[in-house]
Amino acid sequence: MGKTIAEKILSIKTGNDIKANDIVIAPVDGIMATDTTAPLSIKAFQSMGGSRVWNPEKCSFIIDHAAPAPNERIANLHQMMRDFASEQGFPLYDIGEGICHQVIMEKRHIKPGDIFMGADSHTPTGGALNAFACGMGSTDLGAIMLTGKTWLKTPATIKVICNGILQKGVHAKDLVLFLTGKITISGATYLSVEFHGATFEAMGLSDRMCVANMLAEIGAKTGFIHPKGLKLDYDFDAVFPDDTASYIKTFEFDVSDLHPQIAAPESPDNVLNIDPHLGTKINYAFIGTCGNGRLEDLHVAAAILKGKKIKSGVRFIIAPASRKVLLEAMLDGTAYTLVEAGATIINPGCGPCVGTHEGVPGNGETVISAANRNFKGRMGNPHSDIYLAAPATVAASALTGEITNPAQLL
Repeated sequence: MGKTIAEKILSIKTGNDIKANDIVIAPVDGIMATDTTAPLSIKAFQSMGGSRVWNPEKCSFIIDHAAPAPNERIANLHQMMRDFASEQGFPLYDIGEGICHQVIMEKRHIKPGDIFMGADSHTPTGGALNAFACGMGSTDLGAIMLTGKTWLKTPATIKVICNGILQKGVHAKDLVLFLTGKITISGATYLSVEFHGATFEAMGLSDRMCVANMLAEIGAKTGFIHPKGLKLDYDFDAVFPDDTASYIKTFEFDVSDLHPQIAAPESPDNVLNIDPHLGTKINYAFIGTCGNGRLEDLHVAAAILKGKKIKSGVRFIIAPASRKVLLEAMLDGTAYTLVEAGATIINPGCGPCVGTHEGVPGNGETVISAANRNFKGRMGNPHSDIYLAAPATVAASALTGEITNPAQLL
């Protein structure tokens, strides 16, 4: 029997014949932690007797969740991270550099075929790059900082096949919302997911990251966009699944007739075609996060808003995924178009997504967001409602003041 991508990467890295459900101790190619998790990882590392990390070239910290610091307590946690990274000699990406999952790709801390561990639940975004990328707790990450290894149970794999060209106004976020609704938030718990088919093959890295980013929302341990069609600006060796690989479940869809999708409150799998939600009044629109804060997402929004003004009474906040993304948006005029239309661009980072500051909604307000989660209280207020949508739908809705199908504006 052949191997899935997860089985094959673990077999290559451990030098053993690994199959689903095997317990493995695997060497790790890279780790990262954020300002929500790094301080606890540092304390765990030190409590285990650690004085030097196993390999500073494979470690990185990113300050992205509450950045700039909203209070004294968090400012001191940031300082702890800066001091530790400086002492250990590995990079710390400070305020404004961007969101961890974007930054580690831009800085090439994660590459195809790697085993990469991050103390953040959306670390499986690295599966867009053909890496075995998993989120984990701070204590487990502290142990890797000490040893360079981790243990895990090899996940079995679900196969998702999508074919067809997405129609105008429909984007990768619509597709992954649709798939999240079909698989459900617990449908891939501790499993790997492989995304196959012509629809994914045609995607660039940005769209692949958008899809892989929501692996966390279906409970997956890790996952992979099939590397066929993957283009990077450096040479790489991809890891492919075998034709005879065994999957515990297969989903197959023709998505050529897919419409824009909406995840209604209060779950990412509460997904329907946009039509029942058309006309729902909004107060607040948001584009950003590790799901949809890349340059391509800002281009889509700018195409809809160019020469227009957002609806009076609507707040439109944009958090670019990284400093690089923001600079490129400034250079090509995208940032100018968005600000001229009435949007507010905040510093690169997680922004309002985590609900600590930079855009908490008010009581009774309705938010349309290109983020990945809409659980009760997710953006910092349990008395507001969050709808998830693609950046095109968010921009169109900011323009009209109500949930709007972007196809009619493109």
